Amino acid sequence: MRTSTAIASLLAASSPLVSGHGDHHHHGQRDFTPAELKELQGKWGTDFGFGGISTFAHLPHHKCLTNPQTPFDIGIIGAPFDTAVSYRPGARFGPRAIRAASARQTALRGYNPRASLNPYTSWANVVDCGDIPITPFDNGLALRQMSEGYTELSTRVAIPANVASEATYLQTAKIVTLGGDHSIALPALRALNKKYGKPVAVVHFDAHLDTWHPSKYPSYWLDLEDPSTQSFFTHGNMFWMAATEGLIANGSSIHAGLRTRLSDEDDYTNDSEQGFVRISADDIDDIGTKGVISKILATVPQDYPVYLSIDIDVIDPGLAPGTGTPE
Repeated sequence: MRTSTAIASLLAASSPLVSGHGDHHHHGQRDFTPAELKELQGKWGTDFGFGGISTFAHLPHHKCLTNPQTPFDIGIIGAPFDTAVSYRPGARFGPRAIRAASARQTALRGYNPRASLNPYTSWANVVDCGDIPITPFDNGLALRQMSEGYTELSTRVAIPANVASEATYLQTAKIVTLGGDHSIALPALRALNKKYGKPVAVVHFDAHLDTWHPSKYPSYWLDLEDPSTQSFFTHGNMFWMAATEGLIANGSSIHAGLRTRLSDEDDYTNDSEQGFVRISADDIDDIGTKGVISKILATVPQDYPVYLSIDIDVIDPGLAPGTGTPE
């Protein structure tokens, strides 16, 4: 049987069910009692890890950018963008892959005995906000789309009953981004700067600095006198751009996990001028995990807005070989 014939036969066989369900003129929806709704939820409201729609950790899905009334404390947003990379592309499929990989994470069995909480049910209303629609054809437009998307989400406030603090930055709904190449940090920092009106501290886990001056990517075509040029926007210098724009708190930001090669020692000088403290991957052998944590806490001010950025290449490439820039 041809595919088209099979589909037509299936539709014909199911047409009474389809039309019966959709015929609201003759069969109006009845009201359900709370007990009936509870029973339906009990029967059909739970998905196994291998079932259900692919949201992050089976969280409820809301298109947060088009539904500003949706209440949430923490929103998961995808940024499927990878046209600012210098080596392997493919990170545009990251949000979808991360959601698929999170399938075994559920609120049903999400309790962490070491932290003594279930992050999906402890206090916050956590939702999957879908993705920011981002063009793959024009990096200038993509940067604008991401910046405006983050700015829109930064206006959302946390559910008041869930936040016992008068600090403005704690009353703001928190956004967790699934990338995407690492250049997505720049539009996020621009949005945070608009939100708080001041630079924010950056805690950056990465094998690379990502503070390189554009001249470190030599090109005859690059106009170094024009900082607005689209060619400046890459996954290796977005923090340089952010520092140039005054988005990063100088002296209160830190890299951790560095094991990158350099152009020369000037790369470190340039990085220090942008206000970053550095922790190399080798340092963990000397100071241990607690030492790394202590150095981060000593660098980042308390009660200060912080942007946490994690690049997959900070992980040993034997554990994450698909990264675009393995070291």
